[in-house]
Amino acid sequence: MKRGIVMIIKISAFIMSVVTVLINLFGTVACSENQRFGDISLSQEINSLCSIDREEFSCERDGLTIRGTVFLPEGKTDCPIAVISHGFMANQLFSQIHAQNLAKMGYAAFCFDFCGGTLVGSSEGSSTDMSAITETEDLKAVIAYAKAQDFTDPEELILLGCSQGGFVSALTAAELRQEVDALILLYPALCIPDDARSGQMMFAKFDPQNVPETFWCGPMKLGRRYVTDVVEMDPYEIIGGYTGQVLIIHGNQDNIVDLSYSQRAVEVYNQAGAQAELRIIDGGGHMFFKPTHAYTALGYIREYVDQL
Repeated sequence: MKRGIVMIIKISAFIMSVVTVLINLFGTVACSENQRFGDISLSQEINSLCSIDREEFSCERDGLTIRGTVFLPEGKTDCPIAVISHGFMANQLFSQIHAQNLAKMGYAAFCFDFCGGTLVGSSEGSSTDMSAITETEDLKAVIAYAKAQDFTDPEELILLGCSQGGFVSALTAAELRQEVDALILLYPALCIPDDARSGQMMFAKFDPQNVPETFWCGPMKLGRRYVTDVVEMDPYEIIGGYTGQVLIIHGNQDNIVDLSYSQRAVEVYNQAGAQAELRIIDGGGHMFFKPTHAYTALGYIREYVDQL
């Protein structure tokens, strides 16, 4: 009974956190026009939104429909491409602040819902069939779709991923290699294979030697493959296959993905010949719930993309 109450409290806290981040990222802009976070003036943010077109899109992966939204500069063609991947249990709403940021810089920025990877989302697929590996296939399908559009430049591509979406983006960049010009990772969940081996992944606990066919991770029902697809994986051995430009942004108060995972990733990338850098947000937790942290991250991304 006590464990059940604790779980309800944890789930409720997570849901409240989701609501909070949406209010902070989207509501704050409307309410505090003249306030500044980091180096970004929110009044400038508001004024620049009017120059962005927004269109819904869909594509397919293994018979499943992936749905998303593309943000791009009004009337512009031959846009460089950015594809943004959301985190575990989140959805494309969490990606749209980054898509808008990149669209203001001239990119056609695609965000989407992973198949089975959301609590509430528009793409097809079951959460019990989802894993980091299926999400790499989703991401590759969106990349292929983006490259085929008449308003994009298929030769210019950056990937941006948050949490599990960062892990997936890193795996995808290593596979596509020369197709990806730059990789931007926010608190990437490179801990997922270690968590699978430990038998504890966020709210879920299980025997890693005898993973059940389905199990609950807080409010989300997962399938066995969520664990088995990564339990033998060394993510650093894989991600080192990408030797392009990498920016990682991570908070030093992240209690979901420890900062050490990103510190090691930068070392691995640079040893492999990539140009990788780590920006640490002091006091930042997972997902950058506080507006100051979120907008500092946006500033780091702008600064980085400007010099590509």
